[in-house]
Amino acid sequence: MRDTERTRHLCRMQEEARRRVSAQHIETVSNTRALSEAQQRAIGIDILIMADHCWNGLSTYREQRERCKRYTYGDQWGDTIEVDGETITEGEYIRRQGSVPLKNNLIRRLVRNVLGVYASQAKEPTCTARDREEQSLGETMSIVLQCNMQLNRANELYARTMEEFLIGGLAVHRKSYGWRNNKLDCWTDIVPTTHFFVDGGMRDFRGSDVGLIGELHDISFDQLCGTFAKSREDFTRLSKIYAEAREMRYLSQWQEQFGTRRITNLSFYSSGDSSLCRVIEVWRRERKARYRCHDYLTGEIFKIEENDFVRLVEDENAKRIEMGISSSMSKEDIPLIHAEWFIDNYWQYYFLSPLGDILAQGETPYAHGEHPYVFKAYPFIDGEVHSFVSDVIDQQRYVNRLVTAQDWVMRASAKGVLLFPEDALPDDMTREEIGDAWSRYNSVLFINTKNGTPMPQQVNAATPTSAISELLGMQLKFFEDISGVNGALQGKPGFSGMAASLYAQQTQNATTSLLDILNSFSSFITDGAMKDVKNIQQFYTTRRVIAIAGRNSEHTIYDPEEIRDVEFDLSIVESTNTPVFRAMANDMLLKIWESGQISVEQLLEVGDFPFADKLLQNIKTKQEKMSQAAAQGGQIEAAPTMNEVQQQTGGTGANMQ
Repeated sequence: MRDTERTRHLCRMQEEARRRVSAQHIETVSNTRALSEAQQRAIGIDILIMADHCWNGLSTYREQRERCKRYTYGDQWGDTIEVDGETITEGEYIRRQGSVPLKNNLIRRLVRNVLGVYASQAKEPTCTARDREEQSLGETMSIVLQCNMQLNRANELYARTMEEFLIGGLAVHRKSYGWRNNKLDCWTDIVPTTHFFVDGGMRDFRGSDVGLIGELHDISFDQLCGTFAKSREDFTRLSKIYAEAREMRYLSQWQEQFGTRRITNLSFYSSGDSSLCRVIEVWRRERKARYRCHDYLTGEIFKIEENDFVRLVEDENAKRIEMGISSSMSKEDIPLIHAEWFIDNYWQYYFLSPLGDILAQGETPYAHGEHPYVFKAYPFIDGEVHSFVSDVIDQQRYVNRLVTAQDWVMRASAKGVLLFPEDALPDDMTREEIGDAWSRYNSVLFINTKNGTPMPQQVNAATPTSAISELLGMQLKFFEDISGVNGALQGKPGFSGMAASLYAQQTQNATTSLLDILNSFSSFITDGAMKDVKNIQQFYTTRRVIAIAGRNSEHTIYDPEEIRDVEFDLSIVESTNTPVFRAMANDMLLKIWESGQISVEQLLEVGDFPFADKLLQNIKTKQEKMSQAAAQGGQIEAAPTMNEVQQQTGGTGANMQ
């Protein structure tokens, strides 16, 4: 009896503690002392200077990325040179020499081939629960994650990101949760690498040592107010801030003070479009003294501010001791809050105007405790980024030079030049008439012949392009050797009599040379999927019925109470949503069905047949009629045989095509 009363008393203490701690937390948040506008402006300017420093640190990367992009999309004579003290492009210099700057864009074909290899892999992230007893929850999370990827059009999203990864060597995504297209869900956005900045002191290719990260936003004033204006005063303040920011005289002072560089018409403090408002988003790793608390009554582990220790810990423990002693409990049996002082590292976000005004700030709202960005730099040796395209730019330039030189030689060589001696000119014809008569079909030309005067002759000089052709072929071979994308990977046919195994081996060897960059991008997808899983666990707070489009009978119930605290591991595996896999699975199911181990209903529900839904509905309708006939004492129709099913499917087996 005494144990029962103690249990009831502990339950009452637990409920009261939960209510009191929750109320005290709300009071702490609401009573936080707001800084003055001048103090906030000073903090914003300090953060802005740090972000500007990180932005300028990536100026070399942006220049290299812009050059690689020009070469990829055809502008391959845009590099500048200095001629007689004048800086002009290589294309302009060639045109001034009376030639035409020709090009043969091999880089674009190379990028398309690698994108084709990536798309042919057909891989997708899969969740695995660390506790094997919770593997069914891992399968559920895999389905939920794939459904979210379909919502974000992940196939096209990752294809375009892979193209940026090949050209610039940097891929950046932003994971968020909110309303979009009348849907409240988790979203993935591509961050333009030209608007992205990160801590220049980072050296870990996994990004674990990053201390500052962010991006530049150019949004309309309506979007700005819809995001940051929560009252009439906020709207007035934003109108005042961006009325000043749009005047270039304010921005020019800041650019002169901090030395902002304009690269490809891009600036840190101002947008290229005067109708848009520049908002600078900065996430910074900060630290402060806090208390880590473990409430042995509720089992909760939470953090509190240092100045809240007395009110939230000591006063609460004193109340519990008083209540426990009044209920005849020993002091050792009373569950208290244990607090430990520590230095807490956390992520703080800031949304800043170009003049240092803090539009919004706060600690990271995400349960994973980090910033919302996922980025991967390749190969990131000593903090440097070297893209896949940059390796073949020199070969592309030399190919263009050889093509242009060959064109110039062909145009400069003699092609049908007529040598007509002046002593042989007839008296009744002009030079123009002689030239016209010479080139006319079935023409007759009368000339005056004198002793020693040579006859007119036409000269066709052989074009000496054999050496250029050999050099061009050598450079094309170098292009394939350096990139690793040879003819087999490009889909070129092999030589006559070439064995299929040899051709397949050449394709496999070419793919092997690309494994490093493909695996690096796969790790980027894994990191992004991990944050998607964390966001889903945090923000999916209600039960949902998840259905993946394009799959039969694929409905899963997502229960947040079961999945919220499960730890998952992610891996990139071969996708099961491919024609080859579906054909293999359907063939195996047909063999099992023919052996009589499964029914027709199981075959149609598990398999992936284009006629499955219609046929399954017909079978269920027939079974209902059989049940009604049996209830009325009528004749029961037999279940559909294999021949009947084959007649309805249109053949003796499944036509996968």
